Amino acid sequence: MGMFPLWEGVKLGLMLSCLVGPLFFALVQSGAEFGVRGGTLVGLGIWISDILFIIAVYLGLAQIKQIANSPAFTLYLGVGGSITLAAFGLGALLSKPPLLSEDTLHISKPANLHFTLWGKGFLINTVNPFTFFFWIGVSGISIVENNLDTREAVLFFGGIMGTIMCTDLLKVLGAKKISRHFRPVHFLWLRRLSGASLIIFGVVMIIRVLLMT
Repeated sequence: MGMFPLWEGVKLGLMLSCLVGPLFFALVQSGAEFGVRGGTLVGLGIWISDILFIIAVYLGLAQIKQIANSPAFTLYLGVGGSITLAAFGLGALLSKPPLLSEDTLHISKPANLHFTLWGKGFLINTVNPFTFFFWIGVSGISIVENNLDTREAVLFFGGIMGTIMCTDLLKVLGAKKISRHFRPVHFLWLRRLSGASLIIFGVVMIIRVLLMT
């Protein structure tokens, strides 16, 4: 099959990058408020979460599919994910953006901000049940239907993750570039929009999960 799995992975990664969901708002908000480093830390949390999903699902597909078929598992994961999204959203609505001028940036950042940003990306991605089911579906297709060997699977998933990483970084860079033209009120609006969106996604998630179970 040559490099065909790699290009298939790139195409799937491009499709995923066009979706507007909670991860998009988390990346854009963090990139605008905390710069490229802050946005990249959120992205790093997302990417590590995805890689762990890929490894877990690829190595234990049969067992994980059996767990995923349990309505109780879907319900608990969905409730947990909804609460997490709503909590992040509420936090954004009730808080104010940090000061972003270069000479005050180090003062306005708490010491644990880097871990907080990383954890935000990791949690939002990990507790989303649809991320879990997506990787199960993708792994099922690659392993069962396309009968990919280990090398081909590495190329396929590498293509997906490489594309996701590049497009996420472009979103962060774009948010940082646009934020240079922001006034303080614009950062407040962005944070409010991001918070409201996360709450809405959390409500939609729990509704979809309840309909599934």
